[in-house]
Amino acid sequence: MPIARLPMPRLAAQRRVCMVRQKNLIPVSFLIFDTDTSVRSIRDTRSPSHTGRARAASPIPSEPQLTRRQRARTKQPYPPTGHGPHLHPLESRPNPPHAAAAAAAMATTTAAAAAISGAAVAAPRASRYPVLRQLLSARRGVAPRIRCSAVPFATTPSTAPPAAPLRPWGPSEPRKGADILVEALERCGVVDVFAYPGGASMEIHQALTRSPVITNHLFRHEQGEAFAASGYARASGRVGVCVATSGPGATNLVSALADALLDSVPMVAITGQVPRRMIGTDAFQETPIVEVTRSITKHNYLVLDVDDIPRIVQEAFFLASSGRPGPVLVDIPKDIQQQMAVPVWDTLMNLPGYIARLPKPPATELLEQILRLVGESRRPVLYVGGGCAASGDELCRFVELTGIPVTTTLMGLGNFPSDDPLSLRMLGMHGTVYANYAVDKADLLLAFGVRFDDRVTGKIEAFASRAKIVHIDIDPAEIGKNKQPHVSICADIKLALRGMNDLLEGSTAQKRSDFSAWHNELEQQKREFPLGYKTFGEEIPPQYAIQVLDELTKGEAIIATGVGQHQMWAAQYYTYKRPHQWLSSAGLGAMGFGLPAAAGAAVANPGVTVVDIDGDGSFLMNIQELALIRIENLPVKVMVLNNQHLGMVVQWEDRFYKANRAHTYLGNPESESEIYPDFVTIAKGFNIPAVRVTKKSEVHAAIKKMLETPGPYLLDVIVPHQEHVLPMIPSGGAFKDMILDGDGRTVY
Repeated sequence: MPIARLPMPRLAAQRRVCMVRQKNLIPVSFLIFDTDTSVRSIRDTRSPSHTGRARAASPIPSEPQLTRRQRARTKQPYPPTGHGPHLHPLESRPNPPHAAAAAAAMATTTAAAAAISGAAVAAPRASRYPVLRQLLSARRGVAPRIRCSAVPFATTPSTAPPAAPLRPWGPSEPRKGADILVEALERCGVVDVFAYPGGASMEIHQALTRSPVITNHLFRHEQGEAFAASGYARASGRVGVCVATSGPGATNLVSALADALLDSVPMVAITGQVPRRMIGTDAFQETPIVEVTRSITKHNYLVLDVDDIPRIVQEAFFLASSGRPGPVLVDIPKDIQQQMAVPVWDTLMNLPGYIARLPKPPATELLEQILRLVGESRRPVLYVGGGCAASGDELCRFVELTGIPVTTTLMGLGNFPSDDPLSLRMLGMHGTVYANYAVDKADLLLAFGVRFDDRVTGKIEAFASRAKIVHIDIDPAEIGKNKQPHVSICADIKLALRGMNDLLEGSTAQKRSDFSAWHNELEQQKREFPLGYKTFGEEIPPQYAIQVLDELTKGEAIIATGVGQHQMWAAQYYTYKRPHQWLSSAGLGAMGFGLPAAAGAAVANPGVTVVDIDGDGSFLMNIQELALIRIENLPVKVMVLNNQHLGMVVQWEDRFYKANRAHTYLGNPESESEIYPDFVTIAKGFNIPAVRVTKKSEVHAAIKKMLETPGPYLLDVIVPHQEHVLPMIPSGGAFKDMILDGDGRTVY
């Protein structure tokens, strides 16, 4: 006999019982509902009376059975689980004050069931059963609904009783390991996670639905969610959190973890794993992700005891955000997620070796030594990297007190305002002529928060060869790794700058040196070798599009990029004024970073304009995340500089391989005159407004419309593939090898 179908309100967090009797009055089936409104278990009693108290029974009854299709419709785990606080004895639940009203509601629904099915149905008494209360979905802004095989979709009446707590257990009651994990995340201040569900992480997702604090942002690929967590962290300074299932879900995080390690991004990645007893048996979707990621994470954990979850989560966040930030992976077997336990929240971290090695405040004597070197120099340069992202105010004050010109790495953009008169903008392979000139001629190089990367130094022996080098970094492994400094301090740069500022402000003996001759020399270089490009008819120079964007946003937007030529042009031609404004995969150079990172930044900074400046090749790698920015209506503007090629590889082919094309054309070879793929049509398929521009005269109005349109927007800017990023120091070259020639195009 099928179960009667009747409209009912969404049921509340504690166990709620709906009794539906069959024609022969036996057996009596109790449908027990939980916070996710799915049928958790069905219990049978072999009593001829519907008034008998429910007794514990098998989680899967002999009748009625739920089919696989019904389970899918109700979002019920298959097979049903017997774990969870919803299986506590019903008698232990006290009746709330509004029990009478709920009893009336139950009577109405059970009577409706009788009318529909023709069965004898009786309403349970208020004194015997817990109350049915509405569980609101205010966080999602959708009408609450209940889904179970016995009940069709029905909107909750407006007169429903108030909502019950999402979590039915008390502080000292057991709950699943997955719920302990989510509560631990809340205690670490997490309000946003980026998680894609799968078999080994389903318990975590079920626990997330019971969180009153955390919102999950459902990206369409694990790599996308991990890059979004990275963008979230880069744009806010807070730890980004992503969750993936085992096997391919976990391995899809690898690129983002490697990217976060190289760029020092605080991230915690949580992965589901097969049950402990199956580890090492080549079980379905088993991957030893701890071993896979050991060399691309700051630390990782395999949780083997549910009682360790509070401590491990606390340690993971501390490791990710302290010292030199980086990614931490926590791998949790599914049976640990399902295991019941009472969490102990006051457990201390167990990181004695790590904490002991954290840098101490810098010694005053060393800071005084640096200031003496500044006073003795005539051509000092500040070389600033991503390690100064949290020290922007202190850095600006130090420059104000000393008058030292500043150049930044790709990761350091925004740590010092690009429009400041003392800014030399970016140095390195595609840095400005005057920044590289300054480093080459400097007699003192103050390297703060940098790692002397090969894309900055080129030929390491020739880099800053005339200068005394002072290196301050929080990571002792970076000091002397690539370039040996004359003076080094392993310390938090924020504390070091603050200490030097205090010395400069508090000592009359420390006078600001006169670097006017040096300033004039660099100003001459700026006038002689400005950043520039040429225009060919109505073709759109990609640099021009970025300049217009900079003008219309007044340099205030958060900029994310993919990887390629567009990344370098965005670094060169946009004005960055503050830390956390520039988001790009610098160390790893991961294509596909831009769109999900921009979405993560938009989540972290509600209401702030976020622009993804992308290339057609890079954009295609995570184009599916257009779905997320549309669904959440994030104000992410995508400006694709579309040249139908892998532009940076084409540039190297032109320069070093006599323009021999080796699989760098991304369009349709049978119809090279058409733009392929059609990003405008694709965007409209996601219900995102989109426009294509092909003429320079159209660019200003198109970008203005993009910025003024609420929500997401895509602008497809067609640019020539012959354009090169200049200046350029060839890999392994020195300043004297810098390429400046021509109009940016090489023809063979």
